[in-house]
Amino acid sequence: MKKLRVEEVIVVEGKYDAAKLADLVDGLILTTNGFSVFKNAETKRLLVELGKKRGIIVLTDSDDAGFRIRNYINKLAQGICVKNAYVPAIAGKERRKAQPSKEGVLGVEGVPSEAILRALQTAGAREKAKRAGRAITYTDLYELGLSGTEGSAGVRRAWLQSLGLPPRLSKKALCEVLNSLYTYEEFVQTVPGNSASLI
Repeated sequence: MKKLRVEEVIVVEGKYDAAKLADLVDGLILTTNGFSVFKNAETKRLLVELGKKRGIIVLTDSDDAGFRIRNYINKLAQGICVKNAYVPAIAGKERRKAQPSKEGVLGVEGVPSEAILRALQTAGAREKAKRAGRAITYTDLYELGLSGTEGSAGVRRAWLQSLGLPPRLSKKALCEVLNSLYTYEEFVQTVPGNSASLI
């Protein structure tokens, strides 16, 4: 199946939702980690910054918790283009769970792929634009000592903190976020002790 190229940042509740979306969408997917978004200043700041640049699509579960998170993000992102994608309330439980959810409906991870894609398209997801200029890659993170080298985890954590970015982004999500916020040249300048020869 060809992936849907989405310009907006897609916000989901958890890692299993994000994994499901990653199979369907070519785009940046961020998780709220459930209700922790209410208190996590880094996640909130990242959502607002990325939302200003790309817009946001909120894709939460169809239960009460999902709507509470959805409403919170809509209030947090006032003045930003926020689109709401709704999956149908389907009775059942996800295969990985022993018991159904409190309300007995499937979360985003358990909803059929076609319903998720339809929800994104109905919400007005825009096709991702091609990037102008050189993209930031995993190799750049390695060459600048931010990944895969001795002591790089500590350096990366401190660097992400200085940028106001969450430390737990996967490498793929980190590259997507960096490419959304910076040109390659701007990115290199954010790294302590960078080498101009890498530009």
